[in-house]
Amino acid sequence: MSQWEHWAARADPRLEFRNCGIYGERTDEIAKRLDASVRGADVLVVQGGINDIAQGFPLDAAAENLRAMVRRGTEFGLRVALADVLPWDNGWPDAEPDIRRLNGLIAAIARLEAVLVLPFHDTREDPERPGRMRAEWTSDGDHPSVEGYHRLGEHAFALPD
Repeated sequence: MSQWEHWAARADPRLEFRNCGIYGERTDEIAKRLDASVRGADVLVVQGGINDIAQGFPLDAAAENLRAMVRRGTEFGLRVALADVLPWDNGWPDAEPDIRRLNGLIAAIARLEAVLVLPFHDTREDPERPGRMRAEWTSDGDHPSVEGYHRLGEHAFALPD
């Protein structure tokens, strides 16, 4: 119950997810595993970028990696969605400009590649504390809590056309 996919599948029982994420990986590392990860899938959800920011990886390179994964997914004939980067309480305020910039690049990629953006950032951002999550939406300032994942799965996930 500590993943957004669980809550999205509960909201729509037709959904079945396979999460291939690995803790701490940057977009370049995710991209290397993409082909093996999509076998048997109908939809690809590309989510990455916060570890690039945390590890000081160039944002333009991260965006290019995300775009390449989106393109690879469409080459496989998959419907593709691209999640934007969540707020990061423990990185705030220093990481906030990079998160906003990368999310702008993600929005541009989605427009150029005609894919859906999943609004993970706005769904988790506390309107009273911009750039951060509500305390109940994070377990440690880095990751979502069960309630935070629930919110993402039910309010931010939609199947791409």
